[in-house]
Amino acid sequence: MSTWFDPNVTDAFARLPDYLGQHVMLSVSAIVLGLLLGLPLAIAAVRSPRFRVILLAVIGLAQTIPGLALLALFYPLLLGLSLLTTAVFGFQFSALGFLPSVLALTLYSMLPILRNTITGVLGVDASIKQAAIGVGMTPMQSLLQVELPLALPTIMAGVRTAAVWVIGTATLSTAVGQTSLGNYIFTGLQTQNWIFVLFGCVAAAVLALLVDALLASIETALTRRNRRRIVVAAAATALLLIVSSAPAFLQTSADYVIGAKPFAEQYVLSALIQQRLSTAGLSSSQRAGLGSTVAFDALAAGDIDLYVDYTGTIWTNVMHKTEFTSREDVQSEIATWLETNHHVKLLGNLGFENAYALAMRRDRAERLGIHTIEDLARQSANFSVAADVEFFVRPEWRALQQDYGLHFMNERQLQATFMYRAVADGEVDVIAAYSSDGQIAQYDLVLLDDPKRSLPPYDAVILLAPGREADRALTDALRPLIGAITVERMRQANLMVSGSPGTTQSSPAEAARWLSTAITAQR
Repeated sequence: MSTWFDPNVTDAFARLPDYLGQHVMLSVSAIVLGLLLGLPLAIAAVRSPRFRVILLAVIGLAQTIPGLALLALFYPLLLGLSLLTTAVFGFQFSALGFLPSVLALTLYSMLPILRNTITGVLGVDASIKQAAIGVGMTPMQSLLQVELPLALPTIMAGVRTAAVWVIGTATLSTAVGQTSLGNYIFTGLQTQNWIFVLFGCVAAAVLALLVDALLASIETALTRRNRRRIVVAAAATALLLIVSSAPAFLQTSADYVIGAKPFAEQYVLSALIQQRLSTAGLSSSQRAGLGSTVAFDALAAGDIDLYVDYTGTIWTNVMHKTEFTSREDVQSEIATWLETNHHVKLLGNLGFENAYALAMRRDRAERLGIHTIEDLARQSANFSVAADVEFFVRPEWRALQQDYGLHFMNERQLQATFMYRAVADGEVDVIAAYSSDGQIAQYDLVLLDDPKRSLPPYDAVILLAPGREADRALTDALRPLIGAITVERMRQANLMVSGSPGTTQSSPAEAARWLSTAITAQR
């Protein structure tokens, strides 16, 4: 079958209008805001050397912050501001998605705009400025009619650079709940769908090149003062923006927003929930790629309506507890705490556990006589360990180190997609695996026992945002999932997405349909 008819390619093209429209709308908003803020500030900085030094230093400092970190920092700031406005003025705004993304990207766009505008204006020959004043122009007239037109090529170069930077960095906005071309990349990395990764990269690159070419045409037309070319270039730019962003404006809002963390199982479960809601006649959209803390805060603030979390994550990361008794007591205490402190409803347990567990290649573990984490601790100084990007800062890792005295030769942070292959290929010795991941069996890994019970239970549970527990249509659609998914079926669904030798890789939606069929068949 031709690659062009591959289901992943078809799926990628089907998602393009939504992803591209949202990406363009976000990028244009950030660039326009960057211009509206940057140009006046640059003009003020031209007239004041002291202000110029301070301004460029502050914006330059912001530029040193990695794009993903800058996006992530705006979310808690806006969330706090939203809570404040709710308490003081009685209204709140969404701190997830578009707002933190556009603010971070606006800040990111300002350095090239500021620097090039200042450089261009200051670079105008002093004799020309004197001549302008000599013919009776005021300083402002000289700036607007002489200096800025002469500096236009340099200014436009900065705008073009800002546009390319913003379009590229906007792919990272997926991590804070904003749909963009980055959805292809984040989803593709976690599900080993390399067609998605390539599609997202190419789409972002083509968009950046088109915008840069159109801005170059406008620059040339303005420099030559060719009105016809100015109109044609501006019209072409407007047409590109209107056509690409139209789906974002025409899209109707969904009844519910489903959150998902950035790994394959979460994509499958969010797709399963979306299919269940669709069957019940309820529309929904997904906010995928959210970190654990971002997902919970978004739910508590009502920015998303529901998502699947794990009792161990809530117990350690949200409630900051370490000691626990039984699985039932943990879930009961979590449910009470969530309702009391955040008005969040724990609807129920899906029926399986996805716990953190230290894993090794079976052949190596047997050869070295390692069956438990205690056995591992005696040899850990000679081993390397890998985990997902958040595990080493989580309380679970600190508990393991404290209870067992684990001290590894080195620690590596990897995307979950890559850490299983890394331990299978011998690049690392131990990984912090997910117990419901199908790749454990695929790579013949063994999970080490935790005799000191350092790690809490991690039952998968559905959480509902404040007020949604009274939504009968929603809860009726979801209740058939409670207790319906065995760990064996979840592992198989996860393996379908990650792919295994000799099998056809499935999309999260396809794996979710298989899982739904399996749930129906067992009744």
